Order: sequence, then C-alpha cells, then structure tokens
Amino acid sequence: MRFMVLVKATPESEAGVMPSAELLTAMGKFNEELVNAGVMQAGEGLHPSSKGARVRFSGKDRKVIPGPFPETKDLVAGFWLWKCASLQEAIDWLKRCPNPMPGDSEIEIRRIFEAEDFGEAFTPELREQEERLRAKASK
Repeated sequence: MRFMVLVKATPESEAGVMPSAELLTAMGKFNEELVNAGVMQAGEGLHPSSKGARVRFSGKDRKVIPGPFPETKDLVAGFWLWKCASLQEAIDWLKRCPNPMPGDSEIEIRRIFEAEDFGEAFTPELREQEERLRAKASK
C-alpha cells in the first residue's frame, strides 16, 4: 500500500521560517532510515502558500486565487510518499519521526488509491493508459 504523509503547515512555516541545522540533520537521519527500509519513495518540503496559488473550479469557469491562504491549519508544508504494508506500519514509522516544526505540529497519513480500488469502472483501456502514463512519467 502507498501512503501520502502530509506535514501540516504552522504559522512559522507559513512565515518562511527555515528549519535549524539540528532539525535538518535529524530529518535527514530519519529519511535515511525510511529509504534503507524501502519505505520512502519521495519526500519534499513546500514553500509557504504566499508563493503559491489555488485554482477554483466551477463548471467550465476557473478562478485563480493567489496565496497566501488564511487558514494555516488547512495547509501542507511538506510531504512524503511511503510504501507500507498497512496504515499501522505507517503510523509506527511516523511515531519515530522528529517533530518537523519548532513547536507543536501535526502530520496526516492518507492511503493512496490503487487501480484495484476503482473496481469495474477502471476498465482495461483505462488500466493500459495508466500504465503507459506511469512508464512515461518515470523516464
């Protein structure tokens, strides 16, 4: 199973406060453990929402909303993509993670949909297209 592990933003991360060398070292060690265990597939930190935008969809209309966004609790400051046998395994790994923020923080774990989760709606043609796109994207 694959999981998206979302590091929630804080007022400090939204203000652009960079992590200390100590925290970067601790996170690097944790990431190395994840990679060595075959868990981590990707992971990155994100710039504050002030450097981003949202696009709101309403039918055929698109509205661009430039950052920053007011609700810090709804924002993501970084992510990992993990491969684990279960949600419990992902939780166990996350409990070993250094606190990614100087103060209180929260990290959310969400399972990623796999082809078999879509049942019959994911036709053989769609499966073939998905496989072709994944192969092309990995190059």
